[in-house]
Amino acid sequence: MVDEERGYALQLPDEMEKDRLYPESSHGSTVRATDGLPQAHSGHSKAYEYAADRAHVFWDRLRGKGRRKVGWRESGRNIVLSSFMNLFVIFIPLAWVSHWEMVEWGHNTTFALCFLAIIPLECMFDWAGEQMALYLGKELGDLLIVTLNNSVEASLAITLLVRCELRLLQSTIVGVVILHLLLIPGTAFLVGGHNIRHQTLHPHHTDLNHSLLMIGVLATMLPTAFFAALDRGVGAAGDSIASGLVSDASRGQILQMSRGIAIMLIIRRVTRIPTQPPGENNALTIPHDAPVEIHHAEEHLLREEPLVNPWACMLLLLITVGLMAPTAEFLVDSIDEVREQSGIQTEWFGLILLPIVSFSADGMVAILFFFQSIYDHLTHREILVPAMLARGRAIDLSIQFTLWWMPVLVLVGWAASKPMHLLFDYLEVALLLGSCFLVNYVTADAKTNWVEGLIMIVFYFMIALVTWFYPGQPEVAFMLNCEGTVAEAIARGSEDHIDAVIQSAADLIARAL
Repeated sequence: MVDEERGYALQLPDEMEKDRLYPESSHGSTVRATDGLPQAHSGHSKAYEYAADRAHVFWDRLRGKGRRKVGWRESGRNIVLSSFMNLFVIFIPLAWVSHWEMVEWGHNTTFALCFLAIIPLECMFDWAGEQMALYLGKELGDLLIVTLNNSVEASLAITLLVRCELRLLQSTIVGVVILHLLLIPGTAFLVGGHNIRHQTLHPHHTDLNHSLLMIGVLATMLPTAFFAALDRGVGAAGDSIASGLVSDASRGQILQMSRGIAIMLIIRRVTRIPTQPPGENNALTIPHDAPVEIHHAEEHLLREEPLVNPWACMLLLLITVGLMAPTAEFLVDSIDEVREQSGIQTEWFGLILLPIVSFSADGMVAILFFFQSIYDHLTHREILVPAMLARGRAIDLSIQFTLWWMPVLVLVGWAASKPMHLLFDYLEVALLLGSCFLVNYVTADAKTNWVEGLIMIVFYFMIALVTWFYPGQPEVAFMLNCEGTVAEAIARGSEDHIDAVIQSAADLIARAL
C-alpha cells in the first residue's frame, strides 16, 4: 500500500507528504522531520536518492497509480459527454470541405465554419488540461492549462507568421492580450460579483501578476518609443517616410533590439515557472510558506477522481492539436477575402475579431453570460457563474502570451527570415498600457466587484468602437514588409494610394453622371 499511495503524494503539504512518502519503517533517517528533504551533510548520494525517489513519485502520479482505474471505454464516454459544445464537432469536416471547395462555397462560408469548428477544440483543450492537472499536480497542471488555453492563439499566430501577415499578427497579439485582460475577467467579475459585495483574489498572485504583466507590456513600448523619439516631431506619415526614418537601416536596428528583448523575456518567463527560488532538492514541491489556498487546491486535486485515464487524455490532446493546426490554417487562408469583401479595417480585424475567434469557446460563453446576467437581474433570477469564467486564469493567459509566445514569434521570425519585430502601432501600445493600468488598478486590493467588472467590459467595447474607424499606422506596415525592402514597400504603398484616389474619383464621377 505504501507504493500505491505514493502516487498521491506529490506536492502535498509537508506533513502529509512526509507520512506518505517517507514512513519511518521504509525510509529510515534520510528525511528531515521538518521539511522532508535530504539533510545537507548526507552528501551527493542521498541527494541523488532523493531526486530519484521524487522522479519515481512523479511517474507514479502521472500514470495514476493509487487512483481508481479508468478504462478506455469509460474515458471515451466521458470525453464525448464532457461539454454540450462537443456538438460543434460536426463543423470540423464541414470547414475542411469548405476550404477545399472554397470557389463554390465562398470565403465567408469557410471563415464562419472554421470559427465554429474551433469552439469544440478550444473546449477540449480546456477540459483535457483540467483532467491532466489531476495527474500532474497544481503547478505543472496550471502551466499546462494556461499553455493549452493559448494554443488556439498560438496556432493562428504561427500561421500568420508563416504566411507573412505580420501586420495582422501584431494586431492579433495586442487583441489577445486585451481580450484576456478586459472582457474575460471583466465578465467573470460582473457575473460572479452580482449577488455578493466583493470577490477576493489571491493577493500573492495578484502582486506578482502586476509586475509580470507590466514588464511584458513595457517590452512592446521600448522599440515603439525608440522609433517615436527618432521622429523628432515629424507629423504626417509622408514626412516621416521622406525624412528617411522609415528605412531598412531603421528596421535593422529595430529587429536587433527586438530580438534581444525577446531573449530576455523568454529568460524571465522560464524563471517564472518554479513556485519557489531555486535551491537544493526543492523540485516539484510546494514551498513551505505557500498560502493555505495552494495547499488546499493541491489536496483537492489529489482527492478528486479523474474522468479519463492519463494515456487517453494525452492521446486526446494529440488528436486535438492535429485538428487545430489545419483548421487554424484554413481560417487564415480565408481572412484576406473576408476582410476585403466586408470592408473591415485591418486593425479591427486583428484587435477584436480574430481574438474572439481564437478564444471562441470561452469568449462566446463570456459574452452570452454577460447578456444573460442582465436578463437574470431584470427577472430576479439566480445568477450562476460558469466554471470557465470563475477560474481567474485570464490574466495568466495574457502574461504567458506577452512573456512567452510574443518573443517566441520574434525569434521564429528571425530563424525564418521574417522581419517580425516589437515595433507596434502607437495606438496599439496605448491600448495595451491603458488596459494594463486599468487591470492593475482594479485588482490592486485583491478584491473585485461587479461594478469593476462592468468598467472593464465597457472599456473593451470603447476600444472596439475606436479601432473600427482606425486605418492603422502606415510606417509600421512598411517596416513589416516581407516582400523586398522597406523602400519597395513604400513604393507599392504609394502606387496603391494613387490607385485608390483614382478609383474614388471614378466613383464620384459615376455618381454625378
